[in-house]
Amino acid sequence: MLTELDEAEARGEIADIFAEIRHLYATPYVSSIHRHLATRPGVLEWAWEGVAPVFRSGKAQETAWKLAAEVSLAPMPEIPAEALAVWGVARDDIPKISSLAESFTRVAPLNLVFGGIVRDVMLPGRQTRREGNAASASWAPPPALPPPPPFADSRTMPDALHRLLERFRSGTGTTAFVPGLYRMLARWPGLLAHLSVELGPRFASLEKTNAASALLSRMNDAVESLRPELGPVLRPAPGPDESAHLQRMIDGYRVTSPEMILFGRLIREALPRHQSRGK
Repeated sequence: MLTELDEAEARGEIADIFAEIRHLYATPYVSSIHRHLATRPGVLEWAWEGVAPVFRSGKAQETAWKLAAEVSLAPMPEIPAEALAVWGVARDDIPKISSLAESFTRVAPLNLVFGGIVRDVMLPGRQTRREGNAASASWAPPPALPPPPPFADSRTMPDALHRLLERFRSGTGTTAFVPGLYRMLARWPGLLAHLSVELGPRFASLEKTNAASALLSRMNDAVESLRPELGPVLRPAPGPDESAHLQRMIDGYRVTSPEMILFGRLIREALPRHQSRGK
């Protein structure tokens, strides 16, 4: 599991960056990729200085969201409200779960752009970044989604639920982790068990592999298109060891983020429609 700085513990410039990310991502929380970078001295500050111009202008968000909307998987069967009730999912929980899934489909494309810029433009030894003029900040993000439910408490979690969560571990090598989506959905173990059955075979499916590959290819092109909008980064770049760690971590997110886009949408669309759409 990657180390993460709790948002409530952020101070000074880190707290300011977290607040700006929440605003520009239009979500009520900061993603684990940023919370992890915040535990590495000076890294989040360096990375955000480099990527912030294209997020403040909205070009990163609009590009990423458009590309994410163009990929999809065959839908899961709709989950009956009666099944959700048996699993302890109250009627009032359904729109909360829908918003939770939507938040990950909103955040994951932006993390792909963020990570792609850091990996392909900013890391030492990679391509030389353009020392151009930063884009103007004139973009207004959409309304933020409601706060997500907290993670299930791992201290009181039954061993079987721990093992179930491990089925959702994603990423590569030592930077693999269980995405927050499933750690939150673990508050409803019956639903999580159902999703492990429905989604489990899809993790390694050819359909998912092809969709993720197509999305990553388009995101790579998007990073290139955003390069002229990046301004200079005055802070010192990470050293070789830190750069190697960032490379591995970002590569892990390039596995996880397409899954969050594809599976988050499947989960939201499988919920009872009159409940999850707020009708």
